Amino acid sequence: MPNKLAPEIFNAQADNLAKLAALFPAAVKDGQLDIAALREELGDFEEVGTERYELTWAGKQAAKKLAQTDVPGRTLKYVPEDSKDAGTTENLYIEGDNLQVLKLLRQNYYGAVKMIYIDPPYNTGGDFVYRDNFTQSQAESDEDEGETVDGERMIVNQKTSNRFHATWLNMLYARLRVAKDLLHTEGVIFISIDDNEEHNLRKICDEIFGVDCFVCSAIWRSSDNSNNDAKQFSNDHNVTLVYSKRTMWQPEKSSDEAKQTHFKNPDNDPRGAYFDGNPLNSPNFRENLSYDLISPNGKVIKPPKNGWRWSRETMKEKIASGEIRFTEDETNIRRRTYLCDMEGLPPSSLWVDLEQTGHNRQGKYELLKLMPEDVFDTPKPVKLIKFIMGLIPNWQDGDIVMDFFSGSGTTADAVMQFNTLDDVKRIFILIQLPENLDLSLEKAKNDKKQALRNAIELCDKIGVPHHLSEIAKERIRRAGDKIKTEIETANKQMKLGEELKQLSDIGFRVFRVADTNIRWKHEAILGQMEYDENMLSDKDRLDFMPGYTDIDVVYEVLLRQRDIPLSAKVVKLDIGTRTYLFADAYIVCLDESVTTQLVEELAAIEPTPIKYVFRDSAFDDNISLKDETIRRLEAYIARNSGEQKKAYTVEFI
Repeated sequence: MPNKLAPEIFNAQADNLAKLAALFPAAVKDGQLDIAALREELGDFEEVGTERYELTWAGKQAAKKLAQTDVPGRTLKYVPEDSKDAGTTENLYIEGDNLQVLKLLRQNYYGAVKMIYIDPPYNTGGDFVYRDNFTQSQAESDEDEGETVDGERMIVNQKTSNRFHATWLNMLYARLRVAKDLLHTEGVIFISIDDNEEHNLRKICDEIFGVDCFVCSAIWRSSDNSNNDAKQFSNDHNVTLVYSKRTMWQPEKSSDEAKQTHFKNPDNDPRGAYFDGNPLNSPNFRENLSYDLISPNGKVIKPPKNGWRWSRETMKEKIASGEIRFTEDETNIRRRTYLCDMEGLPPSSLWVDLEQTGHNRQGKYELLKLMPEDVFDTPKPVKLIKFIMGLIPNWQDGDIVMDFFSGSGTTADAVMQFNTLDDVKRIFILIQLPENLDLSLEKAKNDKKQALRNAIELCDKIGVPHHLSEIAKERIRRAGDKIKTEIETANKQMKLGEELKQLSDIGFRVFRVADTNIRWKHEAILGQMEYDENMLSDKDRLDFMPGYTDIDVVYEVLLRQRDIPLSAKVVKLDIGTRTYLFADAYIVCLDESVTTQLVEELAAIEPTPIKYVFRDSAFDDNISLKDETIRRLEAYIARNSGEQKKAYTVEFI
């Protein structure tokens, strides 16, 4: 902190390191002296046969490994009391560590997400970042450097940390690796960032998504006025890195008239506005393309260095059609490109039109209209997310927009608003850690404290815990209600012959990361098991954890199915006592005992489910009944699956 008296009288090590950093910046990394880099700065190079171009840091291998590990002992708990329109909505709001949530969603939503937008911590020196319990050098030192939030889940990443960049990279790297698995083949990720880590983020995205999948580094004008107190430059922009799942992804063409001003029609060309391009030369030299052109008045036009782009015959045809024209002085040719043939123009990487993309202050003002309590300090403007959504081509019903650093919930608001513009029903999935607002207030800078106090007051008013996620859920509820009111008002003012506007999905189901409900035989949860004689006579205590509900178990089973969304309908059947059907295709039977009659009733369900899940303990020692159940139900599945032959059968908890 500036002007703060340091506790040390003199720190020789820090002073000498600062002098070295001033002379040789490359030799001091994350607050430590890199001896090898210092030798290189002094001209002493050691030949290394295995060196290659890459970004590395302390903990990178652990971050790679972490992205591939499972999340044993954790699940997603459905929270119906926090949800809105739970019976009909397909939107999701999930509270928890976003790395855990992404992993828990990987099976259900593998390759299913059309667009990801995230606005992660920018690593400015005071941001909270996730800490994922890496085993790396100087772990003891790292332990002493941060303040924790939500137990040990988050730390304040101070610039004085000797792992300042490494901590941030470890946090983001694993999450992006898992997020890539969730992206659809036509999917794209947009990441907002500033100058502090843009260079590092670009390198890890190149590694994770592939250099060929880099789309652009867009400049967003985030401020509508400059900072006159800036010491060097007024930083008026942020960067949005754009990466696609596959190469050569094509964004939606722009139809913005402001970007078409260079198309004109001064000579009243019947085909409309056009743009005369530059002389057209071949990208590579070919002898048959090097020929002279003769203008209508006999002037000779020499070919460019590599020759013309077309052969003599093709060039004659294009001149005859008017596509290729001679300049007024007949010293060159130009190609006329018509606007009517363009189907729009490629979008610009300069997002500087504040009417289109909004700015930070506008984001604050628009949210104040929705939440006058003034509970978010720097929310992103809805306009920005809607603008980004407008870059995505070929939206289809059911396409998913995900934000796993969802903060104030702007992305959900933007998706609901965007759905009112056409007939496409997009779905949002938001993920947010339930950050403790009281702890955040303790560590916040003075200019951030008032918004946090306001947020805490609002939590008390609506009777919810002091968590950031609670405020975001309230914002999404109000945003949906506002859209509903606007549509109802517009429909009342509808003129004769006009169609009524339909209300899009403004609800959301809430899930929360929680401990498992099932006593999986896994080392990660063995410590939670209590071995005693009474448990053996109580099947529920044998199979499930204290405090479980049947619905909790059903959703935990659901997390292990491919391509089944968490918004799938769950229905309790009048078969047995504890039998559930979800997604109209999966049976979960939690009855404590399975009988021949129960199997008969399950086999009679129409249409035939593609999977049946039972409790192993429900068969007791009746091995023959278990074998018969498997054979019979598998036969029904095979008979009714037709040519699809789904690899789903009968499973046991």
